Amino acid sequence: MSTLKLADYENKYKHIKFRREDGILEMTVHSNGGPLRWGREPHGELVQAFLDIGRDRENHVVIMTGTGAEFSGPAPDPKANMSYHAMGPEEWGELGWEAKHLLTNLLLIDVPMIAAVNGPAVRHAELPILCDIVLASDTACFQDSAHFVNGLVPGDGVHVAFPAAMGLNRARYFLLTGQVLHAVEAKEMGLVNEILSGEKLLPRAWELARMIMKQPELNRRYTRVLLTEQVRRQMNDLLAYGLALEGLAITAIPRK
Repeated sequence: MSTLKLADYENKYKHIKFRREDGILEMTVHSNGGPLRWGREPHGELVQAFLDIGRDRENHVVIMTGTGAEFSGPAPDPKANMSYHAMGPEEWGELGWEAKHLLTNLLLIDVPMIAAVNGPAVRHAELPILCDIVLASDTACFQDSAHFVNGLVPGDGVHVAFPAAMGLNRARYFLLTGQVLHAVEAKEMGLVNEILSGEKLLPRAWELARMIMKQPELNRRYTRVLLTEQVRRQMNDLLAYGLALEGLAITAIPRK
């Protein structure tokens, strides 16, 4: 497989900024320089960005973080008419394809990943949770606001990621109720490893990244592969099934 260089993708994405130092790649998600606002465009960009990161052999540790006071948002309007989810099979086919590769491409990155969750992560909170080390600011919280409580089947991988991280019963309650887990609660449930003040968050992520860099390269890469194998197998078994059920429900919603 051909490899990429940072120059091939560092200015490629509207919603992702990159910087690399001593083999440590920091990726910062954003929208117009502020907190990330989810939509089709950042969704599609992250699918390709994770693939690019994994193909660049000069990336040895990855730090994922957000911008400003939030990691990702906004929370959907709970009063909105559910008909806005309605899609035809072709439209869902494209979005479902993206959704599958969003998580599989992330898990194919074969170097350790550190999440520095700088604030509320209420959309696609599974992305930082799937990193090997999860650091959170004391203002962070985690929610699946985009699926069941917003009229969608939670089948795009959250049904795998959250049970793997917090246990089955806790995850079922979390997904069915739209529960908001603040940083301390998230740490108690196993989603977060450390809670830090905002100004200490990224420095701690870099400190851990530099500690990991002291290991030989193959130790780093093979340990990442080993520690993600279980969740990769679960994704392989359950992600397509979850997306199929989510798609069946979406395509059954009447258009208005």
